[in-house]
Amino acid sequence: MGVRVEKSDLPGLGVRHDLVTARGRRIGVITFRDGRRELAIFDLDDPDSCRVSIPISDPEASTLAELLGASVVLSKLSELTDEAAGLFTEHLLIPNDSVYAGRPLGDTKARTRTGVSIVAIVRDKKVMPSPTPDFPLSAGDALIAVGTRKGLDSLADLIASSTG
Repeated sequence: MGVRVEKSDLPGLGVRHDLVTARGRRIGVITFRDGRRELAIFDLDDPDSCRVSIPISDPEASTLAELLGASVVLSKLSELTDEAAGLFTEHLLIPNDSVYAGRPLGDTKARTRTGVSIVAIVRDKKVMPSPTPDFPLSAGDALIAVGTRKGLDSLADLIASSTG
């Protein structure tokens, strides 16, 4: 079954997009004419009855979209690593003040320094699998990394560094 999204115009207010899950639940995004947005969870028995509504800002919407996009990649990787004891998958953000923001991935020497493999990068809701060493990193990029707990902790420290 494909993903079902329904659009409803809200005259005078804006528009509502609902994701209808395989189990029939509705998660909506209401976009008001003035640009505001709300996440909405609707009643299972009455799709017009909103049970919970959460106002979200543009940065919160963007971060949520990145988390959801990255979570799909992470869940697929987790399926692969579930059987490998001691191997973990993690989503690490490049901070604004990271010394590696604006530099190529290869400058981190992540695999050599930490033993961790960076298997994808998520930027602006787009997943770039198997990034090459010359891939330019940007503040806010999410690195999808696979390795040991110790290695992943080391990578988190490495990319958070504001000095070379």
